[in-house]
Amino acid sequence: MTTEDMQLEGDEHHKLLLVDDDPTFTRVMARAMSRRGLQVSIAGSADEGLALARQDIPDYAVLDLKMEGDSGLVLLPKLLELDPEMRVLILTGYSSIATAVEAIKRGACNYLCKPADADDVLAALLSQHADLDTLVPENPMSVDRLQWEHIQRVLAEHEGNISATARALGMHRRTLQRKLQKRPVRR
Repeated sequence: MTTEDMQLEGDEHHKLLLVDDDPTFTRVMARAMSRRGLQVSIAGSADEGLALARQDIPDYAVLDLKMEGDSGLVLLPKLLELDPEMRVLILTGYSSIATAVEAIKRGACNYLCKPADADDVLAALLSQHADLDTLVPENPMSVDRLQWEHIQRVLAEHEGNISATARALGMHRRTLQRKLQKRPVRR
């Protein structure tokens, strides 16, 4: 099924909220989603996104996982409080199984890894069920990737608190911060 075959329910213009701190990405994605019939609002932070959503509740939201200030995982339940039927997608360049599971537990309809184009985003928003099995690699992970996954899981357990995560992992806070600044190892 191509994105052209996917239909948004009803004739009215559906509203999409894009929350990402990358202005180039949001500009390009907003233009592409507008061409697909969505009325798009853009926010550069979780606070700005929540304020926009309170003014005009969107039907769909695409949230970046890691942003300055609150993350997409923190914003997610706040948006669902405004409208429990809202379809929210978490989009990230730092994917991990732990954050994918956490996003779905908090109410996201799906989870996508960057780079993702407008067709991928629309397909994920319109799909009925998130397929977490696709996030589990068929080949075994390297030790570096396993370490990165473990750090992400412990970080999620401590709600993003770096100091508490460092204590739980038995490492210095600065060491953990350096590890978190690196891109995840692919395998």
